[in-house]
Amino acid sequence: MKHLYLLVLLSISLSCSSTSNTTPPDNTVEDPKFSYLALGDSYTIGESVEPSERWPVQLAARLRQQNFNMAAPKIIAKTGWTTRNLLNGIENELDVQRDFDLVSVLIGVNNQYQGRSITEYEEELRQVFRKAINHSKRMEAGVFAVSIPDYGYTPFGSAHQEEISAELEEFNAVFKRVAEEFGVEYFNITPISQEAQNNPDLVAPDGLHPSGLMYSQWVDLFANQVAEKLPK
Repeated sequence: MKHLYLLVLLSISLSCSSTSNTTPPDNTVEDPKFSYLALGDSYTIGESVEPSERWPVQLAARLRQQNFNMAAPKIIAKTGWTTRNLLNGIENELDVQRDFDLVSVLIGVNNQYQGRSITEYEEELRQVFRKAINHSKRMEAGVFAVSIPDYGYTPFGSAHQEEISAELEEFNAVFKRVAEEFGVEYFNITPISQEAQNNPDLVAPDGLHPSGLMYSQWVDLFANQVAEKLPK
C-alpha cells in the first residue's frame, strides 16, 4: 500500500510540475538593494497558488514593509524535485559565483515520498547547504532553512497520515540536525502545516499543497528573524 500511494503522489506531482523558477515582472523593484535566493521544490515554487502567494514572494514583500528594498526572489525550485534534482538545478542556474543577501532552503518531501533513503538525503542535503552558504554574502549567517510540511494532514494524504507523518518526522530531524551543524537557522513550520486538517482554507485547490494563506502564516513565523539577517 505504501508503494501505491507514493507512486500516485509522484505521478500527480510530476504532471503538475512547474517550469517557472523566477518571479514575474510585476514583482520587480526599482534599484533593489537586497537580493534573495530561494531553493526548494513544490513548496518553494508555490504549486497550485498564484505567483504572488508563494512564500518567498510574500517574505520579500513583508521585508519591504520593514523598509528593506528587496529584489524579487530568485527561485530555483520545481514540483517533484529531490535533493539531487535541486543540486542539478543550482548547477544549471548558478554556473558562476553569485552572491545573495538571503538564501533559503526547503527540500526533502520528494525524497520521502519517492522512498529514497534518509542516508542519501543527508548526504545530498549537506551538498545543498554547502552551495547555499557559498552563494550567501554572509555565509551561514545569511542562510535559513524551513522545515518540511506534513502533507499527511491534507485531504490527499489523510488516509495514510500516521505513516506519512512518522517518515517526515525522521526527515525533518535530519534536516534540523544538518542545518544546525552548518550554523544555519532552522524554522519549524510543520505544526502550521498540520493545522490543515482542521482548516480547509490552508490547503490549495489541489488538496495537497499549502494555500497562500498557509504560506502567509509561515512568513508570520519567521519574517522578523529573517529581517535580522539583513544589514541595517
